[in-house]
Amino acid sequence: MPAGLPILMFHAIDDAAAPTCFPPRQFRRAMAELHAHGYRTLRFSEAAAHLQTSRPLPERCVALTFDDGDASVYERAWPVLQELGMTATVFIMPEAARATTGERVRTFHCRRLLNSGEIVEMHRLGIEFGAHTLHHPVLTRLPSARIEDEILRSRTAIENLLGAKVSSFAYPYGRHDRRCRRIVGRHFAYACTDSLGLARPDSDGLALPRVDAYYLRSERLFDLVFTTRLPWYLRLRNIPRQIRRAVLAPFPPHPMLVSSSEPLSHGEDASPARGSPRRGRREDLAPPLGNG
Repeated sequence: MPAGLPILMFHAIDDAAAPTCFPPRQFRRAMAELHAHGYRTLRFSEAAAHLQTSRPLPERCVALTFDDGDASVYERAWPVLQELGMTATVFIMPEAARATTGERVRTFHCRRLLNSGEIVEMHRLGIEFGAHTLHHPVLTRLPSARIEDEILRSRTAIENLLGAKVSSFAYPYGRHDRRCRRIVGRHFAYACTDSLGLARPDSDGLALPRVDAYYLRSERLFDLVFTTRLPWYLRLRNIPRQIRRAVLAPFPPHPMLVSSSEPLSHGEDASPARGSPRRGRREDLAPPLGNG
């Protein structure tokens, strides 16, 4: 196992070409390999608590996280996790939680989200849920009062739905600064970014790094998780990633949530009507420089 805890970050489990999609067949294979190697999966809050108190982690462990609450987490990831006795943490926006069983909410990138019935069922059976704001804004571009509102109301809505305390938060787009961390720290015990790296005891508990599963989409690359080469690989991938963020896409657009009771087919796209706000893309949507 590499020196540090891999906190794996997924979004959708889907065969679509988008970098936020991880192929279902590869996901099943990856989880089976973790299981075969004797790895224990931790909830994000459990992993963060171990790190921040310097308590020893199990010898072989990994944390699984899913951002946005895509419907494929319930439809495709959850059955695999149940089968293998694994757990995970899903960071959701309460807009999804307001949808009742049988209804769907579409995100700004036209993906279907979990509904309240699915969220409650998964939580009852051991999946942890964390907050991801109300509307997925870029927090660093908001005034402090709006940051507080997005953070506090998202936590409250999820707690009201689940009847349980929510202690974890994921920054939309991974964007944060000292002001954001200070506000998040008033309402959550732990938070994670999308900074590429392994989490260690000296990591900031309000800005824990993760491993974007996009960079592990082949069998050969995912198997790096079981080796000491993973930290070196992540450092190499981080170089073009940081250049791209600084030069090509420094300011991701504001997203919008569009309610819909009509399920979309996987990978379906929709162009905005003339004169409507342009549908945004994630700041790291372009594939990494090079192959793999």
